[in-house]
Amino acid sequence: MLKFFAQISKNLSFVAVFAGIIFLMFLIAYVVEKLIKKKTGDTERVLSTRKIVVIGMFSALSTVLMLLEFPVPFAPPGIYKLDFSELPALIGGFAFGPVAGVMIEFIKILLKSMIKGTSTAFVGEFANFIIGCSFVLPASILYRIKKNKVNAIISCIVGTAIITVAGSLFNAVYLLPTFANMFHMEMDEIIAMGTAVNRYVNSITAFTVLIVAPVNLLKGVMVSLVTLLIYKPLSPILKGNKTAVKKQKN
Repeated sequence: MLKFFAQISKNLSFVAVFAGIIFLMFLIAYVVEKLIKKKTGDTERVLSTRKIVVIGMFSALSTVLMLLEFPVPFAPPGIYKLDFSELPALIGGFAFGPVAGVMIEFIKILLKSMIKGTSTAFVGEFANFIIGCSFVLPASILYRIKKNKVNAIISCIVGTAIITVAGSLFNAVYLLPTFANMFHMEMDEIIAMGTAVNRYVNSITAFTVLIVAPVNLLKGVMVSLVTLLIYKPLSPILKGNKTAVKKQKN
């Protein structure tokens, strides 16, 4: 815990930007969810007691999944590893709305940082949150507008497309330069790390297209497939719909 707060104090300006982005994501999720509820006539609270309990459970599960990182053969291991922590966030967003999805993403980052600390001066955690929200937020918003199987597929496709494009641009424009600056590196050194795993990586554009985009695409596709497979049988349990659960058992 002391290490966590010490790391925050060393990177106050970056943490301040991080906090501002978190607030913005919550604001977007809340406003859009309220508008959808008004349009559909949904009177349920954005955060009910049951929702808060499930969000807490899913945040813990998401944290565990974030700690279980896997190297990607086509990406520099010192910068990118693959995890599936967006899975509980997407399921939570589908079940309870975009606010729940963003909350799971945020609590996951907070818990991970407190348990393990940061080896990237919070740049990696920041990237994980932004890129995770770029996937979970649009997908959960689209699904909440019309809850059916076809729209769930469309939502996952749109979310995957956004995480691939937006995540790649965000890396190229902000995260990679910030990473280089914080660790006193030149951009050429980061490009060289990419060249070591792919000889065609000879610029930041090539790095983004050949490394960052495929990592985000792979994550989006795999999380989407698992969500589409398990969400329907899991949904009644999450929402406490005993009648639907009994029907599934029968």
